[in-house]
Amino acid sequence: MGGKPTVSSYRKWGWGLGIATVTAVTAFGAASWQANAAPATPAPSSPALSLPRVSDPSPVPEPAAGSGSDPLTSTEVGKARAAAVTPQLASSARGVTGEAGPEYLSAEVDSEGAGRQAELYFYDYRTDKLIKQVVDLPAGKLAKSFSAAGMQPPASTREAAVALDLMLADPLSADFKAAYHKAMGRQLVGKEGLVATAHIYTARPADKSASQCGAKRCVQLMVQTTDGHFIDVNDLIIDLSGRKVARLT
Repeated sequence: MGGKPTVSSYRKWGWGLGIATVTAVTAFGAASWQANAAPATPAPSSPALSLPRVSDPSPVPEPAAGSGSDPLTSTEVGKARAAAVTPQLASSARGVTGEAGPEYLSAEVDSEGAGRQAELYFYDYRTDKLIKQVVDLPAGKLAKSFSAAGMQPPASTREAAVALDLMLADPLSADFKAAYHKAMGRQLVGKEGLVATAHIYTARPADKSASQCGAKRCVQLMVQTTDGHFIDVNDLIIDLSGRKVARLT
């Protein structure tokens, strides 16, 4: 039944509280007595910290030449590039900005060839052909030469930089610049603070604005600011062969 609590209930609550309080005080007192009565024992001393030692050895000089299937050294790549770009190739081929000579892409050791050989890949923007030059490293001479159309290996760092320049100079970059302003709180000036990575783009059957990509060298860019913001430009295709920008539709 509802109503006001009776005097006996007050006493019951008070009694319970009293018992709990007394019990707590008694327990506290006993604990305090035991703590005071126990003989003081010295705290164990901490063992001396053993600080890790960081070695800083002098870097081992890179050998001038590798052996077998070892990766190419920087010296070998330099010599191989000099042998790979023949006078005829230097005068007839064109690089990504239209300069004389083919666009250098990459180099790797030919692990299946006889002796130590380097395979170097170039792109000729005049003919839109991939050029593969095989260099005999010990002899320092060109051993084999191949070219093919319609082959698009990964883009180089230089090609990515040129693609970014082309995009920023095109009116289609207006949305990118607006997104940059929104993310960074300031207008984009030049390309300082931008890091671009280029991925080869090959046209799909439905593409209209980029149908030449694949036969021509085209890329999509992934752009990041130095402080970590990614700005989406996947709808823009940069045709490095034609030096133009298109929007996918």
